Amino acid sequence: DFLCISLVNGFVQLRYNLGDKTVLLQALQKVHANGKTWHSLKAGRVGNEGYLDLDGINITQKASPGMNALDTHTDFFVGGVSSLNLVNSMAVENEPTGFTGCIREIVINNRELKLTVTDPKGGANVGDCDGTACGYTVCKNNGTCQVENSGFSCACPREWTGSTCEQSIHCSQHRCGSQALCIPQPTAFSYTCVCALGWSGKYCNNKIQFFIAKFIGNSYIKYTDPYYGKRDLQYSCISLNFTTNQTEGLIVWMGKGENEDNDFLAIGLANGTLKVVVNLGERISVPLIHSKYSTCCDARWHFVTVVQNQTCIKVYLDEELIVFEDIDPQRKYTALNYGGICYFGGFEIGRQVNIVTTGLFQKEFVGKIKDVVLFQDSKKIQLMKAEGYNVYSGNYGN
Repeated sequence: DFLCISLVNGFVQLRYNLGDKTVLLQALQKVHANGKTWHSLKAGRVGNEGYLDLDGINITQKASPGMNALDTHTDFFVGGVSSLNLVNSMAVENEPTGFTGCIREIVINNRELKLTVTDPKGGANVGDCDGTACGYTVCKNNGTCQVENSGFSCACPREWTGSTCEQSIHCSQHRCGSQALCIPQPTAFSYTCVCALGWSGKYCNNKIQFFIAKFIGNSYIKYTDPYYGKRDLQYSCISLNFTTNQTEGLIVWMGKGENEDNDFLAIGLANGTLKVVVNLGERISVPLIHSKYSTCCDARWHFVTVVQNQTCIKVYLDEELIVFEDIDPQRKYTALNYGGICYFGGFEIGRQVNIVTTGLFQKEFVGKIKDVVLFQDSKKIQLMKAEGYNVYSGNYGN
C-alpha cells in the first residue's frame, strides 16, 4: 500500500493504492513556478474515496469497491526519499526525483509535523526556506516576528507573553503545582489549574492516592499496557465497574485513537444505554447496543465485561450476557491491534471525544471507575500509576 503526492508537469497529483488498484487524482490547475507564490494543498482519502484540494479548488474520486484501509509499514517521507528503491513504480508517473522548493505547515491526521532539525528521524540537503531567523510561525498566537542581530524577537498581542508569545498573560505568574496545567480564563482575568494524576486542590498541591477514579469531565487516564507484546490479540477481554448519573459518556477506549485506521474496542453510554463499539480493521466499526438495558445512569455501580474471541463479541452487564454477535463472519480481521493503549474517561486535554471517536460517543465520562482488569489478568490495573489529568479520588462519599 502507498499514498503519494507529487508534482508532474506543473500539476499536483495524488496517487494511492490500498492493496487492489492504484487511484490517481490530478489538480485542475497548474502551480505557479515563480518561487514566490505559496499554495495551499489538502489531500487524502476517506475509505477508498480520494480528495485533492489545491488553493480551494477541490476534486474527488471514488475507487471501485474493495479495500478501504491504508496499510503501510514504512517511514513517512517529505520532499524525497532516502533511497529511490522505496518508491513504488505505480506511485509516480515518471522516474522519481526529489522535490525542489519550499514546504511548510504539514498536517497529517490533524497533527502538525515539526519541521525542525531535531524532530524528524533523519534527512539530508534541507535548508531554511525563509532565510531569516523568523522562519515560519516562530511567534505563536498571532505574534509578529522581527529579525534582530541576535536572532529574532516577537511582538505579542495583548493577551500573550513570552519569548514566542506562547504563554497567556493570565498564566504568567500562576501558582499551579507539580505537573499541573494552567488554563487561562480571559473573561475573568484569571486562570484555573488542571491537576495531573495523583494531585488535587485549587493549585494542585495536595498529593492524593485512590483505588476508585472519579472523573468530573475534561478528565482522562491514559494507561500503557506493559504486557501488550505478549498478548494474544485474537482473544481480548476487559472488565470494570462504573457508576454515573449521566446518559452520555466514553468510559474506556482500547486503542491509540490517533487516526481512522487504528483498531479499537470502546465502551460508553449513549442515550442512557450501554454502547460497545469494536473495530478490528478497515474502519468496520460495529456498534453493539441492547436497548432493553437503560439503567446504566442510575448512580449505582455496574459491572461490565467485553470479550473478543476473534470476530465474536460478548458483552456482559452485571454478569448477564446482553450481546453475543459475530461482527465479521468472513473472518477478514480477527485481532484487536490496540497498540497497548487504554484511555479511560476521555482523551488528552484539547482532544474532544466526539471528534476522536468520529461521533460514536458525544462527551467525556462523568462518574467513577474501579476494578479494571485486562485479558483476565490476576491483578487489577493500578490506575494511579498511569498518566492523566483532572481525575480525583472516588474512594469516599460523592
